[in-house]
Amino acid sequence: MICALVLAAGRARRMGAQKLLLPIGDRPAIARIVDEVLAGPVAEVVVVVGTDGGRIADALAGRRVTLVANPDPAGEMLSSVRCGLRAMPEACTAALVVLGDQPSLTAGLVAALAGAHRATGRGLVVPTYRGRRGHPLLVAMRYREEVLRGYDDVGLRGLLRAHPQDVGEVETGVPGVVEDMDVPDDYRRAAAGPADGPPPDTDPRGPRSQGGNHP
Repeated sequence: MICALVLAAGRARRMGAQKLLLPIGDRPAIARIVDEVLAGPVAEVVVVVGTDGGRIADALAGRRVTLVANPDPAGEMLSSVRCGLRAMPEACTAALVVLGDQPSLTAGLVAALAGAHRATGRGLVVPTYRGRRGHPLLVAMRYREEVLRGYDDVGLRGLLRAHPQDVGEVETGVPGVVEDMDVPDDYRRAAAGPADGPPPDTDPRGPRSQGGNHP
């Protein structure tokens, strides 16, 4: 089964406020993102939190998620990925690694990535926009131990580089897959109206195997 791992442990220093709690429409950004994930074909959702875990938990109250605390929230993103992978249920066969500050995410994109994984058997599936790789990234659990042990200096980019033959790309036509919210201008653009864009391209032949930049 496919599960999701939502990264929500960052301190958001460049934003000047906890960006995951800023409103996008009628909900905090993190709630909007998690709601889209839950609406997609995923069986379990793990949210990795840091020092603002209590506030994130309040924003996600009533939702079917498991919260996991990262003991090193000031560390690199890979530390949160590892926390989430360790918390995945045994029956999970792939984890969708979702950024908690990517409010353009849609359930349709979640479904497109999951569908590409199931259709092609590729263990690493990434969305692209005009050939540029973005997020979320689907990672088969057969890579779990590899991620737990390696790639300290390069993160998940290193995993993609190590296994190019197992990488599938889904061209989306959606610029939001290569965007997130880091600074106030990013938030203002997102709050003005999330650009969901057209439905992702779900060519029945499956995603391309290589090409584009790493996320």
